[in-house]
Amino acid sequence: MQLAVQCRQSFKVLRQSLYLAGAAVLAALSHSTLAKTAITADAMIDVISGKIIQSPLIIVDGETITDITTTAQQAIPADATHINLAGKTLLPGLMDMHTHITGSHEIHGYNRLLVTPGKSAILGVKNAETTLMAGITTIRNVGAAGFIDVDLRNAINEGLIPGPRLFVSGPPLGITGGHCDNNLLPQQYHQKAEGVADGPWSVREKVRENIKYGADLIKFCATGGVLSKGTKVGVQQYTLEEMQAIVDEAHRRRLTVAAHAHGTDGIKSAIKAGVDSVEHASFLDDEAIKLAKKHHTVFSMDIYVTEFILSEGEKAGILQESLDKERVVGKRQRNSFTQAVKAGIPMVMGTDASIYPHGDNPKQLSRMVQFGMTPLQALQAATINGAKLLGKESQLGSLENGKFADIIAVSGNPLDDVSLLEHVEFVMKGGEVYKN
Repeated sequence: MQLAVQCRQSFKVLRQSLYLAGAAVLAALSHSTLAKTAITADAMIDVISGKIIQSPLIIVDGETITDITTTAQQAIPADATHINLAGKTLLPGLMDMHTHITGSHEIHGYNRLLVTPGKSAILGVKNAETTLMAGITTIRNVGAAGFIDVDLRNAINEGLIPGPRLFVSGPPLGITGGHCDNNLLPQQYHQKAEGVADGPWSVREKVRENIKYGADLIKFCATGGVLSKGTKVGVQQYTLEEMQAIVDEAHRRRLTVAAHAHGTDGIKSAIKAGVDSVEHASFLDDEAIKLAKKHHTVFSMDIYVTEFILSEGEKAGILQESLDKERVVGKRQRNSFTQAVKAGIPMVMGTDASIYPHGDNPKQLSRMVQFGMTPLQALQAATINGAKLLGKESQLGSLENGKFADIIAVSGNPLDDVSLLEHVEFVMKGGEVYKN
């Protein structure tokens, strides 16, 4: 008995010691994160003007950039921690506006039926860190069951796990039997995705529900999709009246709206309804482009995924009908991308990460250049344009005084070779170094 009491007392002392030690470590980490930092490098890209600043000096205090000059203009402050990135070029952290952070490129088709909410959450934690280490400091997640992306966002914001800044939609809205429904099981299972809603008042209720549980934006499926069973890519799903109800309800609550739309009619209806961005935008015509320009609609086109789907998709369980659809959609979407670039449609980088491996997001930049953009346009799509779509251009998207210190670095000049961004060597998010 006495031995048991002594053991309990010893354990209590040990627990208190560990708690105090942990508190001291956390305090030290917090202090180091908030301390003033001076970053120098060979060059810095101003993504707004496209200019290259030689020998930049960026002062970071806490989470934000407080001063940007050059080493020729100002000495490194004596009270700052100096990060010397000699031989590197500094850029703002990249922004991917179409991801599925809780998914995996190895799990598609019927394999998805085996994924539990717990596994999705674990995948989200893993993918978030991988994405951040690739230099993607902000993402927009457009679809996750069970509001797992909301929990993931909150965990990152609370400092529990590393990851990019998340702006999340929760479950995407879709019609019964449509692209955002679960169509894999026969009728007797009565399986229905949680975002399914039919009719103007039903979709309004679903928007309100998503907002209630923490969504930052609303995503809905305007047309069929490549990876869904039994849907036709080009066919419109929601009616214009239903789309207008979704957009009206979301905009009234100050949320933006993203519409998954491959087919021409669905693209046009989504634009007329007032969506902020069209995802995929595969089958464009002249009228769709004119509408997008008139309504200032942003396009997010995932033109990197085609080769991966067709080469690796079958091993991941992608259905044969989906492979057949991708063979049609991929080429047409890239032609539409070129057409949209020439027309001056505002574009963001949206990669559909989870169709291919998370962390490979920057590989789309080379495709964007291949199919019509200049390297600067591609870089702007992956930075300041994404910030504007989120309504966060005063905080994110470029290296400027007063903005969050989301900074990456690469060797060489990405304006000469955008593929350099596939090898990010330094990552800072909110003043904290995650990769160096």
